[in-house]
Amino acid sequence: MNKRKPIYTEAPKNVSKAISEGEIIVDFLPPPEELIRKEPKVKITITLNSRSIDFFKKHAKKNNVKYQVMINEVLDKYVQRYKNKVL
Repeated sequence: MNKRKPIYTEAPKNVSKAISEGEIIVDFLPPPEELIRKEPKVKITITLNSRSIDFFKKHAKKNNVKYQVMINEVLDKYVQRYKNKVL
């Protein structure tokens, strides 16, 4: 097996100096427990057009998520946009 050693062309000459003098980037990612949406859900039965369901199922499969989650996201975005509009 012929393993080639990687060639780093943009590495600093003094790596330890680069690390000690490098810019510290504050962790901007939320902790894992904040990534899980804990909003209460309500089970409903709803009748939708088959073309809408086909669309969501196709894209859900492509993105490895449940199609119901995608539909819920669309509804949440709609509510967020229009929740303060006067009826």
